[in-house]
Amino acid sequence: MADPTRPLPNLVPQPDGSWTGRTVLTPTSFTTRGLFTLPPSKVIPVIVVPGIMGSNLRAATSPAKRANAVLNPGEEAWRAPNGAISGITEARLWKGRKPATRQQILDGNTLEVDKRGEIHLPLEARNYGMTEGEVRDRWWGEVHWDSYGKLLYGLHVGLNHTFEMDPIDNVRVICSHWKDVMKCDPAKWGVRGIDKVTEPELEKHAAYYYPVYACGYNWLESCEDSAAWLRQRIERIIAFWTERKRECRKVILVTHSMGGLVARACAKQIPDTILGVIHGAMPALGAPVCYRRIACGTEKWSPSNGGIDNKKAEYVAEILGERPESTMPVMARSPGALELLPNHLYPQPWLHICMVSRVNNKDVPRDVVHLPVGNPYEFYRDMKSWYRLIDPALADPVGKHREEDQGVVEVIRKAVAKAEHFHRNVLDAYYHPNTYAFYGADSDHLSFGAVRWVARDAASGAVFTETNLRGASQTGYGPAGGRRVRVEGRTDLHFVPARQDVAGDGTVPHQSGTGPRGKVAQLFDIRGFDHQGAFNHDVTLLLTHHLIVKLVQKMP
Repeated sequence: MADPTRPLPNLVPQPDGSWTGRTVLTPTSFTTRGLFTLPPSKVIPVIVVPGIMGSNLRAATSPAKRANAVLNPGEEAWRAPNGAISGITEARLWKGRKPATRQQILDGNTLEVDKRGEIHLPLEARNYGMTEGEVRDRWWGEVHWDSYGKLLYGLHVGLNHTFEMDPIDNVRVICSHWKDVMKCDPAKWGVRGIDKVTEPELEKHAAYYYPVYACGYNWLESCEDSAAWLRQRIERIIAFWTERKRECRKVILVTHSMGGLVARACAKQIPDTILGVIHGAMPALGAPVCYRRIACGTEKWSPSNGGIDNKKAEYVAEILGERPESTMPVMARSPGALELLPNHLYPQPWLHICMVSRVNNKDVPRDVVHLPVGNPYEFYRDMKSWYRLIDPALADPVGKHREEDQGVVEVIRKAVAKAEHFHRNVLDAYYHPNTYAFYGADSDHLSFGAVRWVARDAASGAVFTETNLRGASQTGYGPAGGRRVRVEGRTDLHFVPARQDVAGDGTVPHQSGTGPRGKVAQLFDIRGFDHQGAFNHDVTLLLTHHLIVKLVQKMP
């Protein structure tokens, strides 16, 4: 019987072009053999770019940035919770923080990416020679593990293990995970048919080594700034492998949500350095939920959720802010957050003012006002109408901007201008030529395709028209993100935001998910995943592997 074999930690590339590995001497009686696996000399790095709030942030340690008003340099500012217990703990912590404290902690100008986040490699990782130190050097600690750990680990193992020797027949066979990719039903990817991965394609794929990296970014800053950060990361990775005498000319980007906007802006600058891009759950045209959360606070439930999911939504709302008093101080001044609003390409109108009347013992809704019309950024800059996105009185509880020329209003206008510049001039409708994308259009994961302010007609005899509803004045805020409004100085109404209304992934509606249609190589409509867990879904992981193999075939 042959002696057993155990994998040793992955080899480390050296500047002279060699590989080195480390092991320990054992007694001669210990007959288990150690195995180093020599990677191919041609390298295609794969870089995962997370969504908003998927990157860990800390108080800046760089003297080039201002000091955070609450945190010491290097102290954690934002880490999305991993696991239920952590979620409950974080919800209690953030719920207890006043709006002013939120504003000070989540001040993007005082924060930087934190690479010290949690990494939980499965026990089987040792079978592939993986160590936490290795993947931490590839910045896996910059991103939220519960959202991206399965993707990072799956790509690291799957892409670099294509064939194996059958222990009985001693012949080469395709690894089981690639067999799963090859036999996946295209209907699960939302298409009728697809070019299957073939064994010759896998042979070309196996000629490359795929180091898997993460690239967190400061999601409070503009996506334009984050694109520059991603470009630096790409150039640094390519330089690393080139200096070690490896052939490394192009990278593949795998993105989630807001990370898709960042990657598109980056790829527009260096298209020849990008072999291809795979977008998951990208708000290509923005998402009305962003208006809803800034204007009303974070929703605590969805009609498509079960009891457990609604409980999770309550904790998320407590972390992000249940009321506009908590969300506006952070999001209204953040270009990154504002860049998730419906942009100039999103189908209009998407904001409606609805009156509900009682007719024959039935509620009859009637949409009276439809917004925006024309330039949506003028709508975002409107800070006087009762249905405005941002109330300046709530946006600066610290009073940080009182002594500036125009105060917080000017700060908000500058942030909106950055968002408009990014949407119109930096990004517009650009996609890298080798782009694939998938989105959710699932009625079991309802999203906001539009936002409706709804009030009940008290049958007081008042007539409600577009003119008098648009000209009404706000008299205060109500529960559940509502707004109290007075029409023509005499009729009081209480408007509340309506529930989610269209199929999607729980966050991005299908109107935005389908934004890349006609501009990318192929678009996939996948059901069964929620937005944050898009890459925890086995079907999307199989598709990602499939698409990477297809992209590799484009290498000369």
